[in-house]
This record gives sequence, C-alpha cells and structure tokens, in this order.
Amino acid sequence: MTPHQPPSAELPLEEQAYRRLRQALVAGVFAPGDKLSIRRIAEALGTSPMPARTALRRLAIEQAVDVLPSGTAIVPRLTRAAFLELSSIRASLEPLAIRLAAARLDDATLEALETLLAEHGEVRGSGQPEHFLRVDREFLFTLYRQAGAPMLLGMIEALWLRRGPLFWEARWVLMGRPQETAHRHGPILQALRRGDAAAAAAELEAEINDATVVLLREMRFEGDPAAQAIPVLGRKGARGRGRLTLE
Repeated sequence: MTPHQPPSAELPLEEQAYRRLRQALVAGVFAPGDKLSIRRIAEALGTSPMPARTALRRLAIEQAVDVLPSGTAIVPRLTRAAFLELSSIRASLEPLAIRLAAARLDDATLEALETLLAEHGEVRGSGQPEHFLRVDREFLFTLYRQAGAPMLLGMIEALWLRRGPLFWEARWVLMGRPQETAHRHGPILQALRRGDAAAAAAELEAEINDATVVLLREMRFEGDPAAQAIPVLGRKGARGRGRLTLE
C-alpha cells in the first residue's frame, strides 16, 4: 500500500486497521515516544479492540512499534546508528526507483510533479508541517510508483515506516532550512524532463544525505546524553498534536 492510498472497505477489519496505522506511521501522525493503547487506537479506528491489537502486533513484527506486556505500543526512538543505517539504505534504494521510473514517465506524471513542486514552495511559510511533509512524500512516491517495481516499492515503504515518526518530530527543523537546501525536487524534475535518469538519482541521493547530516546535528536519538542535540519542536512548543487522527 502506498502512503496515501486509502484502504479498501472490502478488506477485513484487521487488515484495514493495519493499513491505516501503517499509513499513519509513514505520514508522521505519531512521534517517537508516543504511546498507542489498544483502546485509543480502537476508538480512533471505530473498531473493537481486536483489530487494533492485531494491527499493533503486525507492526511490532515490522519493528515499527514496541509492544509492552500491557498491550500498549510505543513508537520507538531510533539510535544514531539505526538512523544512519536507514538513511544509507534509503540513499541506495530510492535513487534506484528514480532511475527505473525515468523511462516510464509520461506527460501527465511530469505535470503532476510540477504541480507538487510548486505547492511545496508555497507551503514552506504556511506553518502547516503536515502539509509540508505530505507534499514532499507525494512528490517522491509519485516517482517511486512509476518505477513499476512492486518489491522495491514495498522495501521503500518499510523504510519510511521507520522514518516517519522522526521526520514528524523534526518538522520545524526541516521547514526552517533555507529554500535552496530544503530539498532537490526542482533539479530532480529538471533532470527527468531532459531524460537524465542518472542525474535525477544523484540529486535524490544528495537530498537524502543532506537531510541526514542536518538531523544528526539537530535531533536527539535513543542513547544520546540528556544534554545532547535536543530537538527543535517549533513555535507552538511540544508536538502540537493533542489528538489521534487516522484518516
């Protein structure tokens, strides 16, 4: 399932619950350290506790959450080593998806990417990190889906499952970066329009590596000393989300 593809109402409740929770983690609905009780998840999903419990167990197998004996799940905080590993794998797999997609792009997809690029520029000063991160995600996954490589897409989604909570916690850091270093979607699109798949892939690899350096400098990771790299959470103080939404 792609990060913004809604679950089918015809699927079993357990599968719907799993997909919606997985999508929420990818999208950054939850931050590291958030506790997800079965009761709270069931209420948000509008189901009985059983589908919520099954979904959390499946996500625990994927190492997306840690489940306590009480049944409450906790969104784990990555160590620096784990984040470096995740970023290194992303920097290999996601440029590969770009290279595969380049030969399959049509005019409609290029225009959709152009629209998302313009929207990304407009939203930077909006103070709406959900919108900012969503547009970033849609631009990239529009390309990844065009690769025509379902196994590769699944691997990338699994990486974003672990990435999402950290990037939500880092939202103000990411939005506060200078325009010229915020992302490389413009050069990626330019390279794709001229048919240069290698250049587009290289730009994405550099984008991932740039963000990794910034987050390693600015964010706190599991195992860090208490005074090291406290995250900048933004204008509204804490996380800015007092409710659970699983759209």
